Amino acid sequence: MNNNRFASIPVFIAVVEHGNISTAASHLGITKSAVSKRISQLEHELGVRLFHRSTRQINLTEAGQRYFFHINKAYQFTLDGVDAVTELQAKPKGKLSITTPMSFGVRHISPFLTEFLTRNPEVELDIQYEDKMINLIESGYDLAIRIGELPSSNLIARKLTLCKSVLCASPQYLQEHNEPVVPSDLKEHNCLVYSYFQGGTEWKFNRQGQIYSVPPKGNLRLNNSEGIRQATIEGLGISQLPTFIVGPDIRSGKLIPLMNQYQLPEHAVYAVYPHRHYVPTHVRAFIEFVQQRFDPILPYWDRGEQHSD
Repeated sequence: MNNNRFASIPVFIAVVEHGNISTAASHLGITKSAVSKRISQLEHELGVRLFHRSTRQINLTEAGQRYFFHINKAYQFTLDGVDAVTELQAKPKGKLSITTPMSFGVRHISPFLTEFLTRNPEVELDIQYEDKMINLIESGYDLAIRIGELPSSNLIARKLTLCKSVLCASPQYLQEHNEPVVPSDLKEHNCLVYSYFQGGTEWKFNRQGQIYSVPPKGNLRLNNSEGIRQATIEGLGISQLPTFIVGPDIRSGKLIPLMNQYQLPEHAVYAVYPHRHYVPTHVRAFIEFVQQRFDPILPYWDRGEQHSD
């Protein structure tokens, strides 16, 4: 492998993780044209097209998916080697303050905390579970776990994994009400709304590229996803919830997925931290520890697994 291909690997991975060339360029600190040139050179050297390109988005081809699967592992091993050498000079230590959405934090961050602290005994964690978006800089946090679209800022974001959602209801609710077949049917149903829902005032559905929007109406609005989940299980109405919360409920039959022929917007889970020339060792250690447990494309909860070791 020549030097150009080596240099193109982190660029390729950044485009995959950020989903577009512009954001990847900003993350890497280079121009969009430089990113495009690196990707084109890599495709030329490999003899395959790695991305489907359009004016709005960029998606991996089948060849791109295979290449990412293997090269990302190799790249992470390379970073591990760098970290192993760096660790001789500086071990992670000090207080690390983190904010994370409550449901995601309780279900998918908490199970790993003991292992992280055992491996890093000089680190002190201070974690705030909070669904409301908190200003990282003003609140003095070192790191945030964020889900969904990120506002433009001077923060650095590293993608951890994907977040899929599902429209669902309980068997009890469906016994008492007609099952919705198309988005407009939801106007006749009690829709349970999450206060911090990122879709704004409408639920959006995609079918073969056609977008359908429905303003959800119901008698319950909550600022916590677990409360929405519980009300849905108890048969109060229909909700739109992430699979990292309701995946087990769907597999057990407590909740039934609805309108499977339509796709809901897919988001990403990010580790976000303030921009600085040097990322503190304990911040980097926590991010990389979590990254190792979340597959960037298919998280363990969508594979039906409890957690990934």
